[in-house]
Amino acid sequence: MSVLSLVIFVPLLAAVVLALARGMPDALARWAWVGVSLVEVVLVAVLWGLYETPEPGGLAFEEQVPWIVGVGISYHVGLDGLSLPLVALTAVVFAACAVYGLREQRRPRTQAALFLFLQTTCLGLFAASDLIVFLLFFDLSIVGMYFAIAGWGHGDARRSALQFFLYTFLGSLVLLLGFIGLYVASGTFDMVEIAADPPLVGAGVTGALVLAAVVVGLAIKTPTVPFHTWLPPAHTDASAVGSAVLAGVLLKMGTYGFVRIAMPMLPDAWRSFAWVVIAVGVVSVVWGALVALAQTDLKRMVAYTSVNHMGYVVVAVGAAGVVGGSDADARALAVTGATTQMVSHGLITGALFLLAGVLRRRAGTYDMGRFGGLAGTAPRFAVLLAVAAFASLGLPGFSGFVAELQIFAGSIAAVPWTAVALVGILLTAALFLRALQRVLTGRTRGESVGFVDVRPSELVAVAPLLLGALLLGVLPGPVLAVIEPAAVTVADLAGR
Repeated sequence: MSVLSLVIFVPLLAAVVLALARGMPDALARWAWVGVSLVEVVLVAVLWGLYETPEPGGLAFEEQVPWIVGVGISYHVGLDGLSLPLVALTAVVFAACAVYGLREQRRPRTQAALFLFLQTTCLGLFAASDLIVFLLFFDLSIVGMYFAIAGWGHGDARRSALQFFLYTFLGSLVLLLGFIGLYVASGTFDMVEIAADPPLVGAGVTGALVLAAVVVGLAIKTPTVPFHTWLPPAHTDASAVGSAVLAGVLLKMGTYGFVRIAMPMLPDAWRSFAWVVIAVGVVSVVWGALVALAQTDLKRMVAYTSVNHMGYVVVAVGAAGVVGGSDADARALAVTGATTQMVSHGLITGALFLLAGVLRRRAGTYDMGRFGGLAGTAPRFAVLLAVAAFASLGLPGFSGFVAELQIFAGSIAAVPWTAVALVGILLTAALFLRALQRVLTGRTRGESVGFVDVRPSELVAVAPLLLGALLLGVLPGPVLAVIEPAAVTVADLAGR
């Protein structure tokens, strides 16, 4: 077994052990989850240290084993500059959630096993180089998150979990149709082979239909407008760690699919419909920010900002498909910004959802109107929330600024009217500043009276995510050096 396969399946092995260890004390189960998650962080750090940029179109740490031979399906995994940062993000976010879960009282052993299983599905998807392997992990992540919302959520969690499952599983079925279309046209499910020799170039309506299936399936997962309606209730009713994983990692499966599958494997159709993709991205940016501005529930507000932030990624990948009259370097820059935004959003929004969970732990509500003057009674919480908010609105010095700068520099150079999406940044600044004013400033009142400040496990969970966003904002070079060669390759493949 390769190092990459070890990284993928160690959490699954630990999940099986925890699921079978019925007599295990709760405290031991919690710490086992933390221990395995930290081992994963170390293993991913080793992968990063050993990583060497592969040839264009190639993979590092590649492993391929025949699986369903009759149709050419194999367990094919590997990493490049697009997938390695997302594998690292997955390890970090799940480790933060494991530490945050040290105070979980509801079936902690089962929760630890479930989230370790979820971690394997996420790692496997980002490493997958076969369409069916990709789809397998995609579907298993839906199942895992369904139980995470229904089993540890609150409010109308079961209804929200069911809505999440039905929406995203429908997207999976549509995605399967697209994959079958690619297989029929190419004779293989291997992602590297299809990207190297795209089968539907010049196929007209057929290529457009296959692209539509792939894009709709991924857009539901992202989610973009108008497929976003499952997201706010799922986040509102999920536990803090459930929301952190859903927003921090699972949403990236959709946007990652755009750059890994849709753009390089269907370049002709992607170029033809890039304007539609851009329009959907711009609407998602503005609509997500406007609806977030209207929220009084902190967690629901953060959920709608995810629609906004994922919209930036969609704008960037759409602009990268506009070849006529655009510069290749600008298109590659847009793809680099899109990937950086995925990592940035995962770190920052993961932290925001964990901080929203602190409010519910203390007061049983996310209603911002029930708080006031919290900076006086909980200064550590106030600092963490302020840092997370400023990072999310794209303040220079944080990862969001680096990502959005690249997205807009590349997108506007290729498609000038994408500058309309800049309105989303202004709206995001307004909604976060208003939230900080309502929750942290003014006289101490309501649930802020006697509010217990963040505990050590909560601080240790949230602080590394924000530190990662700060380091990526101040010293982006090492991460961009990994992303940029792969972004250039994708931009070139989409421009063939």
